[in-house]
Amino acid sequence: MKVLFVSLGCDKNLVDTEYMIGILKDAGHTFTNEEAEAEAIVINSCCFINDAKEESVDTILEMAEYKDAGTVKALVVTGCLAERYREEIIREIPQVDAVLGSNSYGEIAAALEEAARGNRYQLYRPLEGLPSLTAKRSLTTGGHYAHLKIAEGCNKNCTYCIIPKIRGRYRSVPMEQLLAQARELAGLGVKELILVAQETTLYGVDLYGEKSLHRLLDELEKIQGIQWIRIMYCYPEEIYEELVASIKRNKKVCHYLDIPIQHVSNALLKKMGRRTTKEELSEKLAYLRKELPDVTLRTTLICGFPGETQEMHEELMYFLNEMEFDRLGAFTYSQEEGTPAAEFSGQVGEYQKSVWQEEAMELQAEIIFDKNEEMKGRELWAMVEGKVDNGHAYVGRTYRDAPEIDGYIFIDTEENLMTGDFVKVKVTGAYEYDLIGEAVL
Repeated sequence: MKVLFVSLGCDKNLVDTEYMIGILKDAGHTFTNEEAEAEAIVINSCCFINDAKEESVDTILEMAEYKDAGTVKALVVTGCLAERYREEIIREIPQVDAVLGSNSYGEIAAALEEAARGNRYQLYRPLEGLPSLTAKRSLTTGGHYAHLKIAEGCNKNCTYCIIPKIRGRYRSVPMEQLLAQARELAGLGVKELILVAQETTLYGVDLYGEKSLHRLLDELEKIQGIQWIRIMYCYPEEIYEELVASIKRNKKVCHYLDIPIQHVSNALLKKMGRRTTKEELSEKLAYLRKELPDVTLRTTLICGFPGETQEMHEELMYFLNEMEFDRLGAFTYSQEEGTPAAEFSGQVGEYQKSVWQEEAMELQAEIIFDKNEEMKGRELWAMVEGKVDNGHAYVGRTYRDAPEIDGYIFIDTEENLMTGDFVKVKVTGAYEYDLIGEAVL
């Protein structure tokens, strides 16, 4: 059949989608990006927060219209929403033919075949172990960068988060499998590997009895063709000396760390189930900047967690002003059913959450503009992402920017460049979030 894939949510979900496309390609299916051409539709869903849940449900209902019209023979829902609301989907959306839980996506071919025969199909493997995947991934990121999912699940049990219930406990992918995947990706032309998991810093504890991300970096460094290795989702309390030493010694590892802190009020951090304090966060950030003077630090915040007060918000704003994160995303708290925090007293109104979020992002915009101004005159390597229409300029990213979530550098050059090329750029100007530069020949 001709299959349309809709991948929602995070980059971990995207990796699952790419494996499912590979499995179906091996089974003889073809693919389309047009709903009107599709004979089957697969939706890899998300339900991390309420907005993601609503997007997933709206997408399922929208695609169900093609089933009603008779052009689509099979509608399949996979991923986190499918795991969390399995019975509701089957009961309330009769157009859905098959539902696969978050640890069952390796059975996508069987699900599609059953659905095409007119049979309703459900499979929810226990949230332990990892799917057995023999097919090659089919990249959807353009081929010059790819995400390498190094673990599944999470043990942290933050009070606001549903992930442990829909993804299970932390399970590291064996190192030999990751290295094989990385070599395969390099063979496909991938130049940047982005290491992702619910938490990357605990990699290997369950398999090897100790944190082993530094060992994985040492081995990935040896793979020919890979030029950048980027690490996402590092819990601050789990960052350790051997990891920082590995980042320092391995030339391919970007001096970029994504460190979600969520807040700095010690009272709120305790209620969130976080395992750090404001004082420890300050010490860890100072340590990283001392060891890696050119490090780019990204973080995320939750605004309006139950019990947050104006005083706590002002404490956070003062911290942000002092710490000057290079990249930051602020999100309003989402009251997720099934989590402890959903039952906490002191729920904050939506308006107040939005006010605090806006204030945090406005402060960050000022910080990053000043930091970008300071970049003028520096020379940096950039990976080309594409060409600006009607001109000689190209769009690129430096080591300071992860794809999709950070900024860009606009490169002026007379040279003909291709997506995935690396070029040295001298920074000549700055926007609020982006840079301007000239290629250095």
